[in-house]
Amino acid sequence: MRSPFSRFFGGGEKLVSEKKGEIETEEKEKKHSEEVVKIPIDQIVPNRYQPRTVFDEEKIEELSRTIHTHGVIQPIVVRRLDDNRYEIIAGERRYRAIKKLNWTEVPAIVRDLNDKETASIALIENLQREELTAIEEALAYQQLIEIHHLTQEALAQRLGKGQSTIANKLRLLKLPQYVQDAILRREITERHARALISIKDEEMQIKLVDLIKENDWNVRQLEEYIQQLTKENENEEGKKARPKRKAISKDIRIALNTIKQSLSMVSKSGINIKTEEEDTEDYYLITVKIPKKKS
Repeated sequence: MRSPFSRFFGGGEKLVSEKKGEIETEEKEKKHSEEVVKIPIDQIVPNRYQPRTVFDEEKIEELSRTIHTHGVIQPIVVRRLDDNRYEIIAGERRYRAIKKLNWTEVPAIVRDLNDKETASIALIENLQREELTAIEEALAYQQLIEIHHLTQEALAQRLGKGQSTIANKLRLLKLPQYVQDAILRREITERHARALISIKDEEMQIKLVDLIKENDWNVRQLEEYIQQLTKENENEEGKKARPKRKAISKDIRIALNTIKQSLSMVSKSGINIKTEEEDTEDYYLITVKIPKKKS
């Protein structure tokens, strides 16, 4: 049966030798490597590629009680490091639960894997559990892309997901860390976060997260508030775009009124004068046309 991780390793399936003796040797080595051994718990370290950054302590406590009652049903999987330590490949929740019981040893299966394989298994195993937050999932996708030099489309194909799903998750990593932390703590949902992406101002995004928590907004309420906010900003920008007329001083108003009164007196005397006014940036221009012949 093909390993679910072999597509990432480019050769994770067991190589079948044409020689029967080599096949038997390989099978024996594999069987030996899958044996469950007891490893001192103080020699085990967490996986450096673990995508899960927040562990639910209540669930860890619950798992700890289960292990205390029924034992470890499934051993953890580790790999040996150079300094007589073992790094967890899969099963960190079990490892944490066992630590709470103050056990000195942990049942484990030791596998010989390199960094690339270890990272891939840790990331994919957690993705398959579907318990990660949207940010943890996005970080896992990002690491797989970097480790295997994949495009978003290639990663989507290997995971059996749509490219838009991968792209939408990765887009969340562009949000401010404050917003990402709120997602990690499950204070806001992924849909809340997607709505916040439309806001380009980081300070406003942070402010909106606080408003979501304070008012317990659902996604629709947040979207309505953002829509109102956007409309207000557009109106404000429209006002700023309009040219502002300079304020007229009292002396200038007196001068303009005096000129207009004089022109009105001339017009009343029977002379059909024509005037044109122009308000420029620097001055008022009044053009007066007086006909040479009386109409």
